Amino acid sequence: MTDNSHESVPSRQRRRFPGISSRAYEHPADRSALVALRKLSGFDTVFKALSGLLPERSLRLLFLSDSVRVSDAQFTHLNDMLRDACYILDLEKVPPMYVNQDPQPNAMCIGLDEPIIVVTTGLVELLDEEEMRAVVGHEVGHALSGHAVYRTILLFLTGLALKVAWIPLGNVAIMAIVTALREWFRKSELSADRAGLLVGQDQQASMRGLMKIAGGNHLHEMNVDAFLAQADEYEKGGDLRDSVLKILNVLPRSHPFTTVRAAELKKWSETREYQRIMDGHYPKREEDKDTSMTDSFRESASHYADTVRTSKDPLMKLVGDIAGGAGDLGGKLRDKFTGASGGSGGGAAGKGGAPSSDSTDGSDGTWRRQDPEEGSAPAGG
Repeated sequence: MTDNSHESVPSRQRRRFPGISSRAYEHPADRSALVALRKLSGFDTVFKALSGLLPERSLRLLFLSDSVRVSDAQFTHLNDMLRDACYILDLEKVPPMYVNQDPQPNAMCIGLDEPIIVVTTGLVELLDEEEMRAVVGHEVGHALSGHAVYRTILLFLTGLALKVAWIPLGNVAIMAIVTALREWFRKSELSADRAGLLVGQDQQASMRGLMKIAGGNHLHEMNVDAFLAQADEYEKGGDLRDSVLKILNVLPRSHPFTTVRAAELKKWSETREYQRIMDGHYPKREEDKDTSMTDSFRESASHYADTVRTSKDPLMKLVGDIAGGAGDLGGKLRDKFTGASGGSGGGAAGKGGAPSSDSTDGSDGTWRRQDPEEGSAPAGG
């Protein structure tokens, strides 16, 4: 059986974070999206109903009977990584972990009463030790944040929406909740990526893992700087039409795009916030009960304001201009949608009416490159 204690030490010297709260690494958008989700009409009712109906026992028996449980006797290197991650993040109980035969690289953390971590053989075979360590830390971060409950509900509702799709308006309410859950799900991935970095404490390994998810096991053909440049090109490229297409492309996904995840993680790793955690200054779990919801909203609002202000995306630039009281809105909209460069007069051209001169055409769980079809195997996280 898997040892539920974490009386072990890291395989190499890495900083440990006793009593760390998930607030230390959670992305502001993760917290705000979850708060908004809970305020969604009908969500509380659905959540309470599903908590008693979801076949969690069946799910656990399925993995126990048809996957390989990580332990001191099976996949011992993964067991060491799991206990190591729980030791570093001070997770009191080590969650069960299974390896499932699936060539698709993926990992997930699900469960209502207790989290279960599942990784696929495709992921185990794709990543080296330090890259895999970041993924295991990613999943332990989900467990510490309490994400598993909502991820399990998303998995169930996604399948349910397919089953009732033939009923007129039968899946409208369900899909509204699924869409809201997916928005939160994508933000929760950014939080878990940060947890993975805190566990692995190797930025390059985290970057390599995301590159491999995107491009396979061909590191000699890939370059981290060039990969991150793709994220920059994606964000600032095109006009408003491209901005709308980006939104439409991401809506059905449960995970952010890999280049975006890499860029977000690198940006966070270079902040004072990350350095303070590494220096031992971080929120503690014992303080969670005193956390102000108002402060969480304020922090999330500040994050979104900063995102709009610093974003290179044409739509976000326009939103920033409107918020700043820029004039000639009609001209700005026309220029942004058409890519024109000065057709709306000086006001629009001077404040973002046309794409900047360096604009170019732009292009999970977790840990999968592409989401499965609706109703198929669970998406990773």
